[in-house]
Amino acid sequence: MTTTRTPKPATAPKLDPKSRGQGWGHYPLFALAFVGLALFVLPLLGLVVRAPLTKLGALFTTPALLEALRLSLVVSLAAVTLSLILGLPCAWVLARYRFPGRGLVRALLTLPMVLPPVVAGVALLATFGRRGLFGPAIEWLGVDLAFSTTGAVLAATFVAAPFLILSCEAALENVDPRLEAAAATLGASRLRILWTVTLPTIRPSLLAGLSLCWARALGEFGATITFAGNFQGRTQTMPLAVYETLQSDHDGALLLSLILLAVSLTILIALRGELRR
Repeated sequence: MTTTRTPKPATAPKLDPKSRGQGWGHYPLFALAFVGLALFVLPLLGLVVRAPLTKLGALFTTPALLEALRLSLVVSLAAVTLSLILGLPCAWVLARYRFPGRGLVRALLTLPMVLPPVVAGVALLATFGRRGLFGPAIEWLGVDLAFSTTGAVLAATFVAAPFLILSCEAALENVDPRLEAAAATLGASRLRILWTVTLPTIRPSLLAGLSLCWARALGEFGATITFAGNFQGRTQTMPLAVYETLQSDHDGALLLSLILLAVSLTILIALRGELRR
């Protein structure tokens, strides 16, 4: 009695991991990648090389700089707080509900990311300025938004909150609903589920969104100068101080720019693990 052997299925040949990316055909991609890297690195390198670092110590004793730095921290942190209070519920609604016009709502919430900052400032001025759409009502309440520190916070929130909304929306959509359902079967309320299950689950994305939101608020310029103005001690943040200093002191503007560059780079380095997720 003869037996027939079943032929083994053919397996795909294994590729040596070291051979990936090798070959003449990839050289143009490497060349273009090098040019792209140079496009981003060279301006930053030029800023570092040209900045008179010997004057950096004296710059930190300048009252105007210290005031602009203080105001930048106050405005950016207030904008992050407001973005969290308003942006997280927006992200939750977009991630959990399907309703007519959802795409339009999402587009409107993220529009400030691509809107020119000056246009954002004009829009805020046309809405909340003294002659704006709601200006008389706001003035009747005794609140002055335009050309004030509160206006600077509102402008920074308007352009920075979409970064938080997008990060949290994507994370909320990926939360396993079985985790929340299990907590509900144990008698947890919706608010308790939010605090003990949902938010801890999206913690990396939430932290990344908050940090990107803060970085964007810290570097905001166009909407702020259009809606809040450039008044020292009231609305002049670090980017506005750089712009004003550049008119009369080129070295001072380089040093101020270098400070903002260092802060932004620190944020990205601290977030490199969270952003990969």
